[in-house]
Amino acid sequence: MDNSSLLSLVIYSLIACCIIMFLVWLWSYKIKNAGVVDIFWSYNFPVIAIILLLFAPGFETRKILLAGMVIIAGLRLGTHLAVRVLKHLYEEEPRYKQIREDWGANAEKKMAGFFQMQALSNVLLAIPFFISMMNLKPELSPLEIAGAILWAISVIGEATADQQLANFKRDESNKGKVCDKGLWYYSRHPNYFFEWLMWMSYFVFALGSPYGYVAVISPAIILFLLLRVTGIPTTEKQSLKTKGEAFKKYQASTSVFVPWFKK
Repeated sequence: MDNSSLLSLVIYSLIACCIIMFLVWLWSYKIKNAGVVDIFWSYNFPVIAIILLLFAPGFETRKILLAGMVIIAGLRLGTHLAVRVLKHLYEEEPRYKQIREDWGANAEKKMAGFFQMQALSNVLLAIPFFISMMNLKPELSPLEIAGAILWAISVIGEATADQQLANFKRDESNKGKVCDKGLWYYSRHPNYFFEWLMWMSYFVFALGSPYGYVAVISPAIILFLLLRVTGIPTTEKQSLKTKGEAFKKYQASTSVFVPWFKK
């Protein structure tokens, strides 16, 4: 692996993500809605994939396959989030409102820093992409094929969960109710589970390249964030606030994360 080439690719990717997030922060400042950061956090992964596809020295077939995976997944999730956020573009989500209140008078300066940290997280989580696209070996390994299959399962699963929830919310008769249809019957957060599974698929794919084990950092970080920080804890706190006893009953009868048999 050419370390100087790898460093250059990391720097190019970081610069691109930081510029994008700076522009997004300017937009969020104008509309007073930091929620747009989620959209472009997803879109930044395809940006990194395209940079690597164009400039990384790896085997072309491997690069095209992995870039295609990242671009499809990033655009799907980013667009799904965009549809949600754009419906209330000038009304900030409760979690970001709470962050602003906690930060007080310096909220906007800290928010600008927060956006740049999101750009940094894009590059950090992209470790599997850098490792795989630097691989010069002119054939795909069984681990890379397995990773691609796991990726397909995860993207289909996440898209299915997102669509089921969107359909449930679209029905006015379900207002104030808890979605317990489809995958949501078995897990309170099937979308988060499949998102984590997708990052596991990138790790498995990277195991087909030298130093691929380092890529475990990505699914480990995603799992920590989902289980302990901005994912499940925040979502469940908000659901308890808005749905009360109905959500408590739902908690008692479902798996918190992994879709499993109904309790």
